[in-house]
Amino acid sequence: MVRKTSRRGFIGTTAALGTAYWVAPQTFARPTRSALESLTAACIGVGGKGDSDSSHIADQDVEIVGICDVDRRTLEKKSREFKKAEQFTDFRAMLDKLGDKVDIVTVSTPDHTHAAAAVKAMKMKKHVYVQKPLTWSIREARVMRELAAEMGVVTQMGNQGTSENGLREAVEVVRSGTLGDVTEVHVWTNRPVWPQGIGRPAGEDKVPDTLDWDSWIGPAPMRPYKEGVYHSFNWRGWVDFGTGALGDMACHTCNLPVMGLNLWDPVAVTAVKNPGIVEGETFPGATTLMFEFPERDGLKACRFYWYDGGNLPADDLIAKLPAGFRKQVEEQKQGKGRTSAALLVGSKGMLLSQNDYGAAYTLLPEENYKDFKKPEPTLPRIPFKGGGDERQKWEFVESVRGNYKPGTMGNFGYAGRLTETILVGNLAVRAGEGQRIEWDAKNLVSTNMPELNKYVHREYRSGYSL
Repeated sequence: MVRKTSRRGFIGTTAALGTAYWVAPQTFARPTRSALESLTAACIGVGGKGDSDSSHIADQDVEIVGICDVDRRTLEKKSREFKKAEQFTDFRAMLDKLGDKVDIVTVSTPDHTHAAAAVKAMKMKKHVYVQKPLTWSIREARVMRELAAEMGVVTQMGNQGTSENGLREAVEVVRSGTLGDVTEVHVWTNRPVWPQGIGRPAGEDKVPDTLDWDSWIGPAPMRPYKEGVYHSFNWRGWVDFGTGALGDMACHTCNLPVMGLNLWDPVAVTAVKNPGIVEGETFPGATTLMFEFPERDGLKACRFYWYDGGNLPADDLIAKLPAGFRKQVEEQKQGKGRTSAALLVGSKGMLLSQNDYGAAYTLLPEENYKDFKKPEPTLPRIPFKGGGDERQKWEFVESVRGNYKPGTMGNFGYAGRLTETILVGNLAVRAGEGQRIEWDAKNLVSTNMPELNKYVHREYRSGYSL
């Protein structure tokens, strides 16, 4: 116990050091870890995205001592990789039992359990990695970022693009003024790829012996189990559990414009095209939203448009895109697949990213930027070579160790604000088509439609707390 206390003291001190630009060594072979640098982790949700999240954390020389999943079949499968890890179906039991044995907690569960799990871990002073979107509700995002700052723990949200050097370069290009005054942003996605726009099915099915349904419901209101309706993938479209296409993808696809243009705290959001929440149960099949941002830090007021379910920007904008991409959009209009992109429209030019993570971009019109010189880097670059997931886990774990001084860019201070901003859009979906929601971001309330404020957060089911 003495060694563990000393180790945690070392980690906490080094992780809290400054954020000056860190220069990487010439080679990055996996080092031999001292006892002070050894880390342990408990992973909540080890199926789906949690499968790779837990494996990639382990790849960074972290010992996985606990795994939790509501599906015992998933636990059994993952235990073949982490043979010494204790198994749980309830994250509360795992955190209570493992206690001081854990440095890091990962949360890769459906949206509605993110905050309950992560808040409990942070109150125990664990460093926390949480999949996107950071939270199910707007209030949870505020609580998460405030608590992370209070506890002084290292945090990161799982939007890999934040750790992509290409995104950081694109942000520098936007901030340099290359595009002039950006007053419009258009982001569209190929989501949803799960059922939405439906009501709750009647009846109930027997809960499989391998599934802890009570733990899967977590802090949400209890409902009957239906085979294949919620667990294990289709939960994203259900308003009690997921955040729809907006929550699923906007923390990826909007990341570049939000970071580059300081698109925080909209003053209003309107659901331009919106069939509405279906029977109070699922998000609609397709929406178009308009967020309004005022002048901020010398930047012009900006409107940000979000499109999902196959909706697209106007044809006059599409006509300005590269020919190859225009062809893909035309095929989409004919029902042949869907595209995703982020388009920033400035007074001098445009920036198009066809990469969901913002890791690649094109300046338009291309002929105007043939001799373009990139601005000097102002954001740190991650020296680790690997895929987006691996790079992000390296950034997180080495920040916990105190070896990577810039720290995580996707920390809850940033990710919490991003999530708050994005999820206001779902309030507009609840309001109905054409209804302009005026938003007071400081106090997390709609000032003109107070009836929506009950959706900013909800009471947790008994046994769960924030």
